[in-house]
Amino acid sequence: MQVKALFQLEGKVALITGGSRGLGLQMAEALGEMGCRIAISARKADELDEAKAHLKSKGIDALTVVNDLQKAAGVPELVDRVLDAYGQIDVLVNNAGATWGAPAEAYPDEAWHKVMNLNITAPFMLSREVGKRSMIPRKTGKIINVASVAGLKGSPPGMNTIAYNTSKAAAINFTRALAGEWGKYNINVNAICPGFFPTKMAAGLLDVMGKQVIERTPLGRLGGDEDLMGTVVYFASEASRHVTGQYIAVDGGASAIS
Repeated sequence: MQVKALFQLEGKVALITGGSRGLGLQMAEALGEMGCRIAISARKADELDEAKAHLKSKGIDALTVVNDLQKAAGVPELVDRVLDAYGQIDVLVNNAGATWGAPAEAYPDEAWHKVMNLNITAPFMLSREVGKRSMIPRKTGKIINVASVAGLKGSPPGMNTIAYNTSKAAAINFTRALAGEWGKYNINVNAICPGFFPTKMAAGLLDVMGKQVIERTPLGRLGGDEDLMGTVVYFASEASRHVTGQYIAVDGGASAIS
């Protein structure tokens, strides 16, 4: 197989959660450009409509599904919608996530549960549903978990995000554990660990710490609108067929020196 062919995704179906904006929309665009049929989910219909229009302007048609992954009962319905439309799911990108800032000693119970539910429980439940209904029967699939460099270390001073860091560390080991179990089904499970990108989720923190973050990053910049595209295509394609249970930090080198 030629190298270019290894990266092609023609005819594949990709479901991206949290796909209406930010990193999710960036990855949806990348996978769509490489030939995937795209389904994106998010909580807000208006944001999904905007994302659909953006993708259409790039020549990419997308199925949009309003879904709140905090509610476990809605997971089967999300998978139903995609399977009804496309018949299969080849690539699952578990991207939807949440954070909450507070000192550990004052961290609210509801905040802990919200972050853990969305960042680790929902990816497990959705992976389980997609696995048993599409990937395992067909003996093929790619699952890509969007973790974070925050899952590789503790919080720096002033960044009190204990639930987020904990959940993203769990996402990395969830990736390893699931890769070990599902390799026999020819399912690859890998993780992307983004660093700081100027997303809506990170905006408040970057307003306070943005200068220091850039100073501590060897490449001297934040992540941009195209910086996850190559990584998600690699993990979704046959180019990574002998890679599973791994993560790639996309952070400008910051985690390499800290």
